Order: sequence, then C-alpha cells, then structure tokens
Amino acid sequence: MPMPSSVQTWLVQGKRQLLSLVLSSPCPLCQRSASAVLCPSCCRRLRQCQTSTPYDPGTDLAVITWGCYEGSLRQAIGSLKYSGHTDLAQFLGIELGQTWHRHAPRRDPAASPVAIVPIPLHASKLQQRGFNQADLLAQWFCRQTRLPLCSQGLVRSQATQAQHSLGRSARQRNLAQAFAVNPAQVRTLRKATVWLLDDIFTTGATAQAAAQTLRQSGVTVGGICAVARAIAWNADS
Repeated sequence: MPMPSSVQTWLVQGKRQLLSLVLSSPCPLCQRSASAVLCPSCCRRLRQCQTSTPYDPGTDLAVITWGCYEGSLRQAIGSLKYSGHTDLAQFLGIELGQTWHRHAPRRDPAASPVAIVPIPLHASKLQQRGFNQADLLAQWFCRQTRLPLCSQGLVRSQATQAQHSLGRSARQRNLAQAFAVNPAQVRTLRKATVWLLDDIFTTGATAQAAAQTLRQSGVTVGGICAVARAIAWNADS
C-alpha cells in the first residue's frame, strides 16, 4: 500500500532537519549552531571591524590590512590561534585576499612577480600550537589572489619572547637575528617581489625584522598583508 503523501513529506522534512543538525557546528565566537564557519550574526559583527583605510604606503614597507584589531576581529584571531579554530583562517584569509584585489598598489608590468611569504613560527612554538596561523591565512589568501605561496621562504631561527607584552624598542631588540632565509628558496625569492603575511600588524617590528633579513639576501620586499592592524599605540608600544 502506497505511503500517504503527508507522511512522505514529514519524512523528507525530518531527514533534512537531521542532516542540518549533523552538518552544523557551534560558531567559534558565540557557540550558537552555525551551518558555516560563523553564524550570520557574528559574521556581520566581524565585518563591522573592517577598516576604511586598508592601504598604507608607508616609507619603507607598505601595509595592507583587512580590519582593526578590536571587538569581534580580536576575538576571532584569538579563537584561531589559541583555541584551534583553524577554519577561521579560511574566512579571514579570503577576506584579506579580496582586500588585496581592491587595494594592492599598481605594479609595473615589467616588474618581478609578487610572491607571498608568511611570518614563520619558531619550531618549538609550532610544535606547541600545531600550526602556524600566518601560513594557514596565507594558503587561503593565495587561493583567492592566485599569487604563489612560499611557505618556507623564511624560518624563525631563534625563539623570542611574546611580542604583545613588549614596547616598540623592546620588540625590535627581541627580534634581532630572529629570522633567516631558507637557503633552498633564495634563488626563487630573488626572482620575485615578496609580500609578507601575518595575522596582526602592531608596531611593524616583526615585519621590519623579516624584511631586513630578506633584503640582506638580495630579496626585494614590497610590504606586508595582515588581517588586523592595531588601532593606535604610543611611541614605545
């Protein structure tokens, strides 16, 4: 005997609800059920952190950032780094990639091609955390921009104190000799204009130290892309 249409409809709806429940996961920012990386509400709040001035040509190192390091964006980066919500790297990396498309400086067609080098973690920190958030962000950024990624272009040759607890001058001293260029990638990097990529740009001490190391090896550095930029800091922060 055929099944009544009302029963068939109920079964189909039940299967859909069950499938939705299985496929959804807690939003890493509010813990509400979400079918995507973030729930719609947190996604809206996160996008409110976008900066109106993403490109800063700088004097020595250009800077492109997606948002201000506050509110939901600060929470999202912390969730990525310290709570292991690595799926956030997809959202943030793609958003940063879209910012690159809109605001990257115009290049001379005769200039060397751009390559992306993420800021590395020291081996001890990498083992402790299990991943380098800058590298994860760079992977999605490069998928969006179709720029080549040199994940191992730089290595962190020295373990350093956490930068967030230090002022500007202390950050610079802390990072002295912290980086080294991977010998296996020097020739490749010299053929490109390198843009560094990191999660947060604060005083620029990390970016400047990495850029100086690359330049000492004959590599051209154009600037740094970062998901978040600190809003303000004093002269020694």
